[in-house]
Amino acid sequence: MNIYVANVNFRAKEEELREVFARYGEVTSVKIMKDRETNRSRGFGFVEMPNQEQAAAAIQAINGQEFQQRKLIVKEALPPRP
Repeated sequence: MNIYVANVNFRAKEEELREVFARYGEVTSVKIMKDRETNRSRGFGFVEMPNQEQAAAAIQAINGQEFQQRKLIVKEALPPRP
């Protein structure tokens, strides 16, 4: 399942975010989106977890929790627009 994560601290590293989600199961990938011109974090990203049940548990547990002084917004990512 692809998971959307918003309100991520601009200083957060992908590996730190991976550790948060790995408590609930296997994490395939983590990508914090960056501005093309400045290469600075845009404050959101995506986490991929192959097991649906583990991903659902992670969403339920992490949504609204504080991570690096910010409350994360976590939900299933919408499919890309055509």
